[in-house]
Order: sequence, then C-alpha cells, then structure tokens
Amino acid sequence: MRAAWLAAAALALAVAFGAASEARAASPAQYCRQAGTDDTVRPLPASLLPVAVRLFHLEAMPAPQVLRSTYFRCAEGDVWLCNTGANLPCGKADTRRTLPGATAWCSVHPGADFIPMYATGHATIYRWRCNGAKPAIAGTVHSVDRRGFIAQYWKPAAGG
Repeated sequence: MRAAWLAAAALALAVAFGAASEARAASPAQYCRQAGTDDTVRPLPASLLPVAVRLFHLEAMPAPQVLRSTYFRCAEGDVWLCNTGANLPCGKADTRRTLPGATAWCSVHPGADFIPMYATGHATIYRWRCNGAKPAIAGTVHSVDRRGFIAQYWKPAAGG
C-alpha cells in the first residue's frame, strides 16, 4: 500500500516538474531563441505585460485590456510586440495595389481625394484616392519589415 502511494506521489511530482519545465521552455524569450523566426502572431502572455505597458505607454490602460490587445511574434530569435491600439493591424501588411473596397468606394465617390480605411482596410500600406471612378495610390504611408509586417507597429521586447 505504501509502495503504491509512493509511486503515485513520485508520478505526481514528475508530472508537476515536467509541466513546470514545459512552461519555462514555452516562455516567449526561450521559444523565440529556439524558433528563430516564426511569423505566427500570438496572444501576449502575462509575463510580458510590464514590457508591453512600457513599450507602448499603456500605463492608463487596464491590464486585461493590454493583454487582449497586444501580441508577440519571433523575429531572428527575439521577441517582438505589437499593440492593436486604435485599429492598428498586427498581422501581415496589405501590399496589394488593387483593393476591392477601394474600387467599390470610387464607383460611388468618383474623384474623391481620399478613400477611408474602412473601405481599404487598416493593413494597407498605401494612401488611396479616386482617379475618376478608379482607385489610385496617392503615396506610401507605412514601411514593411523583412517579414511583411508594418514595421512601425512592431517593437523588440528587449528594447523596452
């Protein structure tokens, strides 16, 4: 009976230590060091909350909201963070030079000086206008990093 109890206790300890070491290995910094570059945008773990608050000046934002609106990814072994803020996209940039939403907008608003982002999408890197009933790129407003994300929205966690 005592041997069975000791075996069960040993198994419980092994599972606990295994889970703890898995959790440590799964920390964003360790994961990114192992993964190198991984473009998967992941939810922010609580361990990175202070870094996100400092990087994005979110001192006035409640912690649960920071956690819901901030993401991380791995770039060349480092942890990078993005906060969605007011409709900022953390996913890959939209570099298309034709957009269905822009085409639809211009068909109704020919000659418009600008096309709102709700028509183009927030991930576009261009400023748009209507050249008659056709959309036209009026300039580039965002640069794209080597992995295809809008560079201005992502910051290295180590830089915080």
